[in-house]
Amino acid sequence: MASLELSPVRLTVSPLRRFPQLVGGLVLYGASMAMMTRAGLGLDPWDVLHDGLTRITGLTFGTVVAIASVAVLLLWLPLRQRPGIGTVLNVVVISVTVDLVRAVLPPQHALGWQIPLLVGGIVLNGLATAAYVGTRLGPGPRDGLMTGLSTRTGLSVRVARTAIEVAVLVTGWLLGGSVGVGTVLYAVAIGPLTQAFLPLVAWRYRESRN
Repeated sequence: MASLELSPVRLTVSPLRRFPQLVGGLVLYGASMAMMTRAGLGLDPWDVLHDGLTRITGLTFGTVVAIASVAVLLLWLPLRQRPGIGTVLNVVVISVTVDLVRAVLPPQHALGWQIPLLVGGIVLNGLATAAYVGTRLGPGPRDGLMTGLSTRTGLSVRVARTAIEVAVLVTGWLLGGSVGVGTVLYAVAIGPLTQAFLPLVAWRYRESRN
């Protein structure tokens, strides 16, 4: 899953006002994951792992996402990371949504449908990431693992993220997860897309002027 750091900021806006955007962003994220899995042209590194685990366990994709998320959260303990409400909802909302959307969206086998589904899924994923990260209500499990590893080891966030995603990509590929052109396109596009959407949806503190 993509992750971006936000600069420290003091927010006076109640978390309740940011909550709908958080949930909406997570729902869109789950929907975007389902779109990319149904496109059948390759997945992002974490979903390659989820796909591989789904193939060998027979569990639903969303169930595997939830189990993997909890396992990642356990890795937070030695890293002394603190979850927020966004962290908990990340596990629940995304895993439920991805299964619901996959239930009504069949796998596609014609490029005329696969390509728009893949591209649409990646763009929606960028918007969804910006939306939930922009609420500043707690990082997702994988985001926290990345930042925690960076903090505890002294590695840059970029290096920590690359090391984690290469590891899960290789593991998922060995388990039979879907790797393809979508994997490359996601890696190239998701950072710029999320960065472009973030200023539009991130909550900021502004002092009132008299």
